[in-house]
Amino acid sequence: MRSYPLSKSAIVDLYQVRPSKFDQLQQGKPFSALAAAFNGYCGMLMKSSELQKRREVVASKLRSSLGREAYYLTKIIPLLNDILGSEKSDDTFYDDNCVDAQRRLQYLLCQFVEVLSSSYTAPVTLFLDDLQWADSASIAA
Repeated sequence: MRSYPLSKSAIVDLYQVRPSKFDQLQQGKPFSALAAAFNGYCGMLMKSSELQKRREVVASKLRSSLGREAYYLTKIIPLLNDILGSEKSDDTFYDDNCVDAQRRLQYLLCQFVEVLSSSYTAPVTLFLDDLQWADSASIAA
């Protein structure tokens, strides 16, 4: 049997790797590629009825781990709102002018990855392309 090398697309499809890429025009938007990858992951969870149990486990763990702070992640990962079943929130509670907003998002993204990692036997795998265009916040994460 002849073996052929796998393309990036074939690897993504075969192993359900979450692909994303950094964009030169998005350098001023922190975590844009990470947010896009996780938004795609949330979309995958929402599309498949076979993944309902997994979706419920992830939602429960995220609510427990992040609490009301999940609101900040839903601002950069919109489909996460569908997973959590959150209603539109009253923005007056949340401080968007926080000096440490970038650190908070970095921490919450790490918590998000930790929840995903602890919810499955397979590792969380991100395929991030065009790292030369990565923003400094994503590199620091």
